[in-house]
Formats: sequence, structure tokens, C-alpha cells
Amino acid sequence: MANTNSYCVIMGGGIGSRFWPISRKTLPKQFLDFFGTGRSLLQQTFDRFNKIIPAENIFVVTNDMYAGLVADQLPELSENQILLEPTRRNTAPCIAWASYHIKALNPNANIVVAPSDHLILREEEFLIAVENGFNFVADSGNMLTLGIKPNRPETGYGYIQIDGQIDDNLYKVKTFTEKPELEIAKLFLESGEFYWNSGIFIWNVNTILAAFEKLLPELVEKLQVGHHVYGTDKEKEFINHYFPEFPNISIDIGIIEKADNVYVALGDFGWADLGTWSSLYDLSEKDENQNVVLRCESLLYDCKENVITLPQDKLVVIQGLEGYLVAESDNVLLICKKEEEHAIRKFVNDTQLRLGGNYI
Repeated sequence: MANTNSYCVIMGGGIGSRFWPISRKTLPKQFLDFFGTGRSLLQQTFDRFNKIIPAENIFVVTNDMYAGLVADQLPELSENQILLEPTRRNTAPCIAWASYHIKALNPNANIVVAPSDHLILREEEFLIAVENGFNFVADSGNMLTLGIKPNRPETGYGYIQIDGQIDDNLYKVKTFTEKPELEIAKLFLESGEFYWNSGIFIWNVNTILAAFEKLLPELVEKLQVGHHVYGTDKEKEFINHYFPEFPNISIDIGIIEKADNVYVALGDFGWADLGTWSSLYDLSEKDENQNVVLRCESLLYDCKENVITLPQDKLVVIQGLEGYLVAESDNVLLICKKEEEHAIRKFVNDTQLRLGGNYI
């Protein structure tokens, strides 16, 4: 039976610009079904946590413009379970607001916070880790993140250095490092002391709010002004007024990297942050020449190690291409070297500056 003190906050307000042009401002990646499962990334995240957390205890924090998308994809949620940000202010403000909202409903809540665009291939092991995490944080006054054993020197993930061992897979956190250069990532991998930071956090609501009060008092000061409106019909009006004034800061930089009561539970449950085309390539089924073709029909001649995705009703015929990304969505066709996908942010910015928002 699901624990009534267990809550989940799904962060679903990002644009997913690294997945452009498939991920667009009006329909970001969390609302897309990349693998033909019939469920979007957001829906899969909800389904996963709903196995151990009551549906009424699951909240989605997203941007105002995605209210309809969330409601359509997750009809299980009531209106007050969809927390709408009037503007983007990174993860610390949205988590702080969601924490105050949940505390008004249950002052003993234990909360797991997760992005909406992660894949978990071994869900049973993952959910056991989350439930163990709830037990650890319930009365300890500590915060927990889930760490993943790295299998390559990935430069797109943050890393956690472990310190003293507390239990079988539980360690005190020594340091955090954000997205290192390749040579540093190689050293991390060789040392055996560093794990990928999944960006999934577990804590008691009172523990995280105490951390906010200590480390981001300027944010808490504004949120505490509205303590009497959380869970009422005046909450949205209050948030619309104050949210644009909140600092634009991530939970990692604002809280996790500064706090001295952060622990990491190590896991191996087939985790992947579906944040880049490379991660999609790694996770997808490949043909005999290591090409990944999604959605469309294709005829490939002398092609190797490409990622190709076009609309379902299209046929793509390609000859002699190796290591490229070919992606078409609506009015944009992107062709670039797969190993240089970091340039997509520049492509998006240049498109916005030169041609306006119709292609973003």
C-alpha cells in the first residue's frame, strides 16, 4: 500500500532546446513519445512514481504555457496538483514553492523530486531505492540524492564524489562537480570515487525548507509572505505576483552544493537523462551499421552511426553519411555532425536572432 506521507514533485517546465528541432517551445521533449510506447516522457515519469505514491500526492511544476498539455496528458491530476510558473526561474524557486504547497497539505511529507525527462529501465530496483530513501530522510534531517555508477567519461552530467560509507549503498557526499571537461571526466571514471548525479532528490519537507531558510533566505522571505494562501484559491494570484522576483538559481547551486547534510544512495537501475541526441542514440535500437532511425521510413546506403528522425509519413533516402544527426520537425530540418551536437544551442540562438520565434 502506498504511503500517504510520500509525495512526488515532477519538474516539467523546460524547453529542451538541446533536442531542437524535435523539441519545440510549444511542445517540449517531456510531452513527446520518443520510443513509440504510447506514453510521453512526462506520462512515463508519472506512471513510474504512481506505483508507490498515491496519484493525489503527485505534483507537476511547469510553465503557464504548458497547463493544457499537462492536464491533457495527465487527467489523473486535479487542478491544484499542476503548479504553474508565470516565468522560468530555474529549479530552486519551483522546488521551494512546491515544498510550501505540500507542507500546507501534510507537514510530515517526504518528497521525491525528479525531472520529467529521465528514463529508468529497471523500475523495480529504482522504486526500491526511492522507498529506502523515504525511510532514510523521514526523521534523519538529511537530504538524499541518487547516484549512478558511470560507464563512460560523460561530460554532459554532473558528478558526485563519495566520502564515508554509511550503509551498503549509502555514502556521505564529499563534493559535487558540474559537467567536467573530457579529461577530468576520464580521471573521475578511473578513480572510482565519482558517480553521476541523477538530479533526483529525496527529503522531508521540513528538512528542505530549513535548508532554504539557511542558504537562500531571500527566496524564502518572499515565499513565507504567502504562507496563509498555500492550498487556497489565492495561491496562484500570489505566485503570479512574486515569482518574477525570485532568484534564477538551480537547486544544485543554491542548496545541494552548499549543504552539509547531503548523502547519496548509489544505484544501477538503467538510468538515463534523455537530455541530448547522444543519450537518445545510446538508448535506441540500432541497425547492422549502428544507425538509429526513429518514426520515419528509411533507405540507407553506405551509412554508419547516424541518428535520423523525420515525421512518420516521410521516407528518407541517404547515401554516404557517417556520424550525423538528421532531424526534421514541422518547418525545420537540421543536419549536423553528431559529435558536435553542442552547437545546437548556437543554432537555436542564431535562428531566434535572425528569423524570429517561428522556428523555435
